[in-house]
Amino acid sequence: MSLRLFVPRDTSAMACGADAVALKIRGEAEARGVDVTILRNGSRGMCWLEPLLEVERGEVRHAFGPITEGDVGGLFDIAFAADAGHPKALGPVAEIPWLKRQQRQCFSRNGITDPLALDDYRAHGGWRGAENALRMTGAAIVHAVTDSGLRGRGGAAFSCGIKWKTVLDQASAQKYIVCNADEGDSGTFSDRMLMEGDPYRLIEGMLIASLAVTASKGYVYLRSEYPLAQQVLAEALELARGAGWLGVDIQGSGHDFDIELRMGAGAYICGEETAMLESLEGRRGQVRFKPPLPAIKGLFGQPTVINNVITLASLPDILVHGAAWYRGMGMGRSRGTLPIQLAGNIKHGGLIELAFGVTLRELLHDFGGGSASGRPIRAVQVGGPLGAYLPEAQFDTPIDYEAFAAIGAMLGHGGIVVFDDTVDMAEQARFAMEFCAIESCGKCTPCRIGSTRGVEVIDRIRGGIDAEASTGLLKSLCDTMLHGSLCALGGLTPLPVLSALKHFPEDFAARPQPVVQA
Repeated sequence: MSLRLFVPRDTSAMACGADAVALKIRGEAEARGVDVTILRNGSRGMCWLEPLLEVERGEVRHAFGPITEGDVGGLFDIAFAADAGHPKALGPVAEIPWLKRQQRQCFSRNGITDPLALDDYRAHGGWRGAENALRMTGAAIVHAVTDSGLRGRGGAAFSCGIKWKTVLDQASAQKYIVCNADEGDSGTFSDRMLMEGDPYRLIEGMLIASLAVTASKGYVYLRSEYPLAQQVLAEALELARGAGWLGVDIQGSGHDFDIELRMGAGAYICGEETAMLESLEGRRGQVRFKPPLPAIKGLFGQPTVINNVITLASLPDILVHGAAWYRGMGMGRSRGTLPIQLAGNIKHGGLIELAFGVTLRELLHDFGGGSASGRPIRAVQVGGPLGAYLPEAQFDTPIDYEAFAAIGAMLGHGGIVVFDDTVDMAEQARFAMEFCAIESCGKCTPCRIGSTRGVEVIDRIRGGIDAEASTGLLKSLCDTMLHGSLCALGGLTPLPVLSALKHFPEDFAARPQPVVQA
């Protein structure tokens, strides 16, 4: 018997014991004299089923999960037969409803290929977008990206094509492509999953961006808490370099472009693009005044394209299938697909990629399966720690940048954190202010001082100390932070605070204070 098995080499899977499962399979195979090939793939994004083991039968891969070391012997006993009635058999992976209902573009290869195998990447459509771009002018690439409607997936949702056009138009001998991979928002992991599971897609996207604006140097600014992504991406860069996709005279085109991997400083503020540039230049991560915009005067004072991982990973398919194809997905001004991450108190947490337009309710119940606790979902926070808290009455809001803005919320990086009806929303509002106080770079007063005062005012409200006046003061303070902060950290912290006050006012009622014995 000869078997090809797939065990994810992904941080979430490894945290659930994937390495131990792979080691157990290898040992069991040797003891039984079974010929087994174990491939370490990326994650499919079904986090509640990790480690997800797949066995290849002909051209069909069948899934079992979640698998523990204790399950391995029994799977060998049935020869990994998918139809043997095993309690953890899930059937053909492609037919699992949670996956089948998705529209995977950025994550079309995740879990399918060996992340570091160049031949595997090529066999599944890799480098086709870059090959097309190599035959185009920079202006034509920029036009295609603009026409596709692609907007930045890092949170600001600014038109990717307009940003690139600005860089292209600058008369400078040196231009840069910077990938912001400092993924720090709560409940987000799409950047990490893509870099660990399909790193060449990011490299190809950065290469396309360099061709569009005639940049010769790129940087990936990677979150310091992602050691596995660092390892995988570093190896992928070396292999891509060896295959002629990075370096001098790429594929004989005359275009030079290389990428350097830099580890982040471990500060949330470095996810802000100008603070990231400061960090890349070797200084403390502090926000820069704008203008000038980074597209005009960015890294080392040169024109710089700054996009996040998912934005850049969207490019190869646009260059293969065309702008009209990409624009054909989504709703309103939100075109294409968005990798949505479900986290927190949710039964089926993981990554879902769909075209814009799906509602929060569909995501939470049709995909998420409701809360993990089995209790009613009371609130969700979308867009990281600076996102608004949305009540059940707003769960029919579609995933769309403008629809979220209309209700005083933001999509951000597509992370959704779920809370059941036991959550204390006043405590969550306090956390938002405290988080801002801890993570502030300290450059502007509204953020640095306002967040500290915000924590104190919320404590006064919860303690019943002049609650009405304190609530008015908190709203006034939020207004100052919203309009007076230098960047989005201080400017968006009011969103979770004001949304909690608006939708969950009962949680701000005074509560009995603990009695301190003399």
